[in-house]
Amino acid sequence: MGLTLAEKIIKAHLVEGEMVAGQDIAIKIDQTLTQDSTGTMAYLQFEAMGIDRVRTERSVAYIDHNTIQSGFENADDHMFIQTVAQKHGVYFSKPGNGICHQVQLERFGVPGKTLLGSDSHTPTGGGIGMLAIGAGGLDVAVAMGGGAYYITMPKIVKVELVGKLRPWVAAKDIILEVLRLLTVKGGVGKIIEYTGEGVKTLTVPERATITNMGAELGATTSIFPSDEVTHGFLKAQGREEAYMPLCADADAEYAETVTIDLSALTPLAAQPHSPDRVDTVANIGKIKVDQVAIGSCTNSSYMDLMKVAQILKGKTVCPHVSLVIAPGSKQVLTMLAQNGALADLVAAGARILESACGPCIGMGQAPRTNAISLRTFNRNFEGRSGTASAQVYLVSPETAAVSALTGYLTDPSTCGEAPVVAQPEHFLINDNLVLAPAEKSSDVEVVRGPNIQPFPINHALDETVSGKALIKVVDNITTDHIMPSNAKLLPYRSNIPYLSDYCLVPCDPEFPARAKKEGGGFIIGGSNYGQGSSREHAALVPLYLGIRAVVAKSFARIHAANLMNSGILPLTFANEADYDAISQGDELVLPDIRNCVANDLPIVVENKTTGKTIPVTLTLSARQRKILLAGGLLNFTREQA
Repeated sequence: MGLTLAEKIIKAHLVEGEMVAGQDIAIKIDQTLTQDSTGTMAYLQFEAMGIDRVRTERSVAYIDHNTIQSGFENADDHMFIQTVAQKHGVYFSKPGNGICHQVQLERFGVPGKTLLGSDSHTPTGGGIGMLAIGAGGLDVAVAMGGGAYYITMPKIVKVELVGKLRPWVAAKDIILEVLRLLTVKGGVGKIIEYTGEGVKTLTVPERATITNMGAELGATTSIFPSDEVTHGFLKAQGREEAYMPLCADADAEYAETVTIDLSALTPLAAQPHSPDRVDTVANIGKIKVDQVAIGSCTNSSYMDLMKVAQILKGKTVCPHVSLVIAPGSKQVLTMLAQNGALADLVAAGARILESACGPCIGMGQAPRTNAISLRTFNRNFEGRSGTASAQVYLVSPETAAVSALTGYLTDPSTCGEAPVVAQPEHFLINDNLVLAPAEKSSDVEVVRGPNIQPFPINHALDETVSGKALIKVVDNITTDHIMPSNAKLLPYRSNIPYLSDYCLVPCDPEFPARAKKEGGGFIIGGSNYGQGSSREHAALVPLYLGIRAVVAKSFARIHAANLMNSGILPLTFANEADYDAISQGDELVLPDIRNCVANDLPIVVENKTTGKTIPVTLTLSARQRKILLAGGLLNFTREQA
């Protein structure tokens, strides 16, 4: 039996375990990336390990999230990351160089390599044939130190693309169709592997759009083959030597197969407030639009923005629409400036933002009250835009651009001839905003401003854990709910005590005060608890507040890993109906929990308020048991050292 593409890369990097779905494996990591929202914690954790230099082939620290300088906090964090990177062997991408995933694809991605990033959209690298996985900062810190990355071997799902996209239909519409079919939970425990003749019709940036939003499926990662299209992209980037052909074997077997006829797709949109609430633009109908935002790591490539420029050229944005555009990298912005497309965008009425994440993470450009905002981004969670009452739709750049002109959600296929943009033979190469690390660590002093605060470290697991159910939340609670990430809070990503006053506030404004008063306790969650970002702050802040366990119907992969890395028990109801057997305020006990974890024994939650005993599950490898017993991955790593 042949191997899938993902299996080939995993096999080449396997250091522990067997490639059997559901079994625990460990893989060697070739490259890592961090960004400034998660990077401060990752580097503080790396320092705590006492390792002098990173041991990867290449590690890159990006500044792309917290770029609004409204106070000293962001600038302090940037300087900390710059100096700690230079000291420990990490390349540093300065503010203005671009969004981590866009730049990594352009300048550093290598087919067949493994990439671990402290950002959930790291799978963007799958567009170039990498096995690229998002993880918490502590997992990335361990990988930077040369440690393997541990994961449950995913199932491999084949998405076969047949046919060719019609004019005005975009790569964004392909991934929206996949989300419509599989939902935001459909990729959990799976790798999505794209195959078929339709793959050859898609450029690397188009493929990257698709793998980027694979994160919204809950998938471990998504991947495309490395073929002649990949070769052409790398050659145009001046990195032809990085190319190697990679594809699945003809007789590879997959756990599931989904077939999508590209020629049958029409422009789609994800409706508020979930990326899988997908319908055709035509069916959704004519909706008055207040804001259009084009950019993010999903749709800010040179080819995306050239199409937008062609659509807008010689026209004017509708008077009641605010149009903002954020190029994905300095390379993109400079090329647009040189060929005149930037002037076309500005002349049409677009406001040009810096090459950063910006409004995608709520860092500026919050819509007005009750606004309809069309965005080419990857997430439309309620309140993520910075305006709780805004209604955010996710669309392609083509749909966004034509709608900005008409003032209403508009099917672009009704707008005449579609723009056609070819990949340039040569991209503009200028890496002057990427700083190489110092040759000697001793030559660099790490600069720590007052916003750099110690992160919480758990203690060894107690014999028995008890406390109140401090909050009970519904299904699909995101990391944006658990630890909001807006323009006011992002500057404090290195200050866990400050952030603790905002934990789960979108669900219950009284939660932080209650958790502090009670000295910690339990969180009760619905299904898919912790979906969304990889931010480990959604585990570190509850740890600071004394949370010892989360009991939920099910967990998103990265968040469950982050909880375990922090020493917090991610417990799942054995029977989902038992979710109704716990109310906020109930006194709960996990009796003999240390012995249960150590010896893989059945675990129960005793509800002392009602007298009910509730069975829960905690599926762990031998290594994960040791991590929880030690009180988290950092304690475990120190013990191993």
